[in-house]
Amino acid sequence: MPKIIITAAITGAIHVPSLSPYLPITPDQIAEDAIKAGAAGAAVVHVHARDPQTGKPCSDFEVYKEITGKIKAKSNVAICITTGGGLGMAMEERVKPINSLQPELASLNAGSINFAIYPLSDRIKEPRFEWEKPYLDSTEDLVFSNTFRTLKYYAKTMYDVGTKPELEVYDVGMINNIKHLIDLGVLKAPVYLQFVMGILGGIPASANNLVFLVETAQRLLGEKNFVWSVCAAGKAQLPMMAVAMSMGGNTRVGLEDNLYTGPGRLAQSSAEQVSKVVNIANELSIDIATPDEARTILGLKGFDKVGF
Repeated sequence: MPKIIITAAITGAIHVPSLSPYLPITPDQIAEDAIKAGAAGAAVVHVHARDPQTGKPCSDFEVYKEITGKIKAKSNVAICITTGGGLGMAMEERVKPINSLQPELASLNAGSINFAIYPLSDRIKEPRFEWEKPYLDSTEDLVFSNTFRTLKYYAKTMYDVGTKPELEVYDVGMINNIKHLIDLGVLKAPVYLQFVMGILGGIPASANNLVFLVETAQRLLGEKNFVWSVCAAGKAQLPMMAVAMSMGGNTRVGLEDNLYTGPGRLAQSSAEQVSKVVNIANELSIDIATPDEARTILGLKGFDKVGF
């Protein structure tokens, strides 16, 4: 079987600080968690920024610059910067860090969905920050908008600075969106697909659904025209990683997607979850890709060509 790429999604824009004391929110905390994840076996780290004072997701360029600079100083991992941003951010906010930082990878959400995380609000009895419950509650009426116009804009922005899009696929229809954009010449094959499963509003996390996603991509895009990975929200995280690896796919874990390492056990870092995946891979006799091997597999431009 091919070597697999492990991605660690460090902090995201879903979970709020009151849900876990281990969720990194400052640049130092986010960078430290990313560096530990790399040491544990992650070849790629997926980065969001947060206001260092309140932990609220933000698009502040200086925060992103500080985070990425600190990671690069101590780790060889490939850095993927989000364009998902925080829920409700405008297109210009979401893409702002890409122009200047010119990362090797950036997420490109491949379609619109009802991105609902409002049930998390019920878990918070005493909020650490005032913004948390209103932020979560607002998603009962939220459409995470990713229109064809914005997809074209994000793709052009990325290609102009040599950044490879990581296409986030929350449901099967988004593969059709990607096919359309390849046909138009907006996206360049081979593309990199990240199947995001288990979000309320998207495709549920199950083995059958993952097989369906992969087979649909094979039919629409052609088997040689994509590389794929999977992430799964909440308790489905590790079981779906085992399924993905057995199918020859790549994996993503991290505190963005799941705050736990097992029933009732909060993960103290994304590195803990990376170590779990490494252990599963070892049991399956699957080799883990290094950052440089991941760069070759994904066709990335290299660490020396970023803007940070």
